[in-house]
Amino acid sequence: MTLAGQGFLAALPPGHRDRLADLGHDVPIPAGTRVFEEDGVADRFWIIRSGTVALDVHVPGRRSAVVETLGEGDLLGWSWLFEPYRWHLGAQARRTVTATEFDAGRVRHACGTDPAFGLAVTHAVAAVIARRLKATRTRLLDLYGPPGTGTADGPAG
Repeated sequence: MTLAGQGFLAALPPGHRDRLADLGHDVPIPAGTRVFEEDGVADRFWIIRSGTVALDVHVPGRRSAVVETLGEGDLLGWSWLFEPYRWHLGAQARRTVTATEFDAGRVRHACGTDPAFGLAVTHAVAAVIARRLKATRTRLLDLYGPPGTGTADGPAG
């Protein structure tokens, strides 16, 4: 299988991108499908080829808040890489998704047996985590913070 070097995959050198692609398979995810729940077991991840997925966070006493919407080229799920392998957010397909799905255990094993591959994947995932943390913080401030703490006043931490 070939994965184009866009989005998450652009951070990987071509050889590592090809190695990762060999570990995945394409899957459809129908619109409305709950892909995973916050605190569920993170045993797989996806690279979105088409469609959209909303990431949400449980807010006690309120509806779950959508913190980011992912699309083509985006990594769906990063919790599979770090113990205790539990989802930090929830995810739901907004529009029908075509994605490449990866078994987390197989990818972690490949990362452990090839340190250069493991470092490249870890760095690419870490960049996603940093962007998601910032987006989540900003979105939650927009929704629940005092006036003047969201994106209108500049970058969030």
